[in-house]
Amino acid sequence: MTTRPAPSPTTPSSRVPSAGAPARLSWRDHAKREWLLCIAVVLALVLGMADPQPGGRYLEWLDGPTLAGLFALLVATQAVRRSGYVQAAAWQLTDRMTSLRGLAMALAAGAAVSSMLLTNDVSLFLLVPLTLAIAQTLNLPDAVRRQMVIVLAFAVNAGSMLSPIGNPQNLLVWQLSGVDAWHFVLWMLPACAVNMVALALFIVLTFPASATASRTGPARAIRTDTPRKPALALTAAAMLIATIALLQAGHAYVAGLVAALLFLIVDRTSLRQVDWALLATFAALFIGLGHLADWGPVQALARQVDWSHRLTLFASGAGLSQVISNVPATVFLSQFTKEWQTLLIAVNVGGYGLAIGSMANLIALRLEGSKRIWWDFHVYSVPFFVVVAAATYVIAVGV
Repeated sequence: MTTRPAPSPTTPSSRVPSAGAPARLSWRDHAKREWLLCIAVVLALVLGMADPQPGGRYLEWLDGPTLAGLFALLVATQAVRRSGYVQAAAWQLTDRMTSLRGLAMALAAGAAVSSMLLTNDVSLFLLVPLTLAIAQTLNLPDAVRRQMVIVLAFAVNAGSMLSPIGNPQNLLVWQLSGVDAWHFVLWMLPACAVNMVALALFIVLTFPASATASRTGPARAIRTDTPRKPALALTAAAMLIATIALLQAGHAYVAGLVAALLFLIVDRTSLRQVDWALLATFAALFIGLGHLADWGPVQALARQVDWSHRLTLFASGAGLSQVISNVPATVFLSQFTKEWQTLLIAVNVGGYGLAIGSMANLIALRLEGSKRIWWDFHVYSVPFFVVVAAATYVIAVGV
């Protein structure tokens, strides 16, 4: 047994601290690490000074229910990781995989299907830690680990578009349109099929058929040295199920309160290890992007556009998502059109491209944790967005 602990299976090895007391970060280091938070805060402050609004508007943009639900999910998934069963699942899955392409396909399929049932965010909270554990179990290179996480981000975007509860923009449009769930699925089926085929091709091109999966060296310690905590695992699983049920019933604040109280009693470490900076980033983004969408000049510009043309609506939905994310883009554009199917396909496709296109992207990249993944994501995602947007429009929307 060495004096230095092994890297956590859910944390990239490049971020493992050295032995001894961790060095205190300067404010510049914190700013570099939380650059997206800084940008979001600056945006919110600039708009607040340029266009002051009553306090109630800021609370509305803040979207407290979403933050409360996100907090509950963060706590529960942190507990799942601490239970040791993520590592065990990683070992079992890698026992059955002989190639990295097969592994990527399996993870993508799991992410796509689970996102239809559990929402894209929940799917990522469950599968990104599993993928990072698998990466350590197989001693994968850092670049391959990042590619696997990028595949998950693409997969939840592609899969969740088929379900009325798969992501927030689907849920919003489903409620606004008044169509039944089956009609909704029929709306989205062609677009989802195009996106899933594109994802499969992306995996084939990214992971060579000759790339094999093998376990060597210190990775075997995961199987024997990682303690299992069945009580914590059961508590975390129950909290996840309860959170999903409460969110779908519209009781997000109850979910957040229950998670806080439960883990104060059961496992305070899970609370301490929550990514509080991620929550702060989302809060600042909600305020800044919400204000931007409601800003007078933006509203006036939108009223000059002829939204009756499908290409205009599709390009606007996909393009605006690159600037303010697809959920705020859906809220904004729903004021000007009732062409729900085209709008919904557009904002779902807009989840690719820039990381801000979907909050799910930010969650996936943040959970992976390395700085390099932000660059890698855009190297893959921007061309993927261009190709998929064109193919989806031609096949699923038309003129």
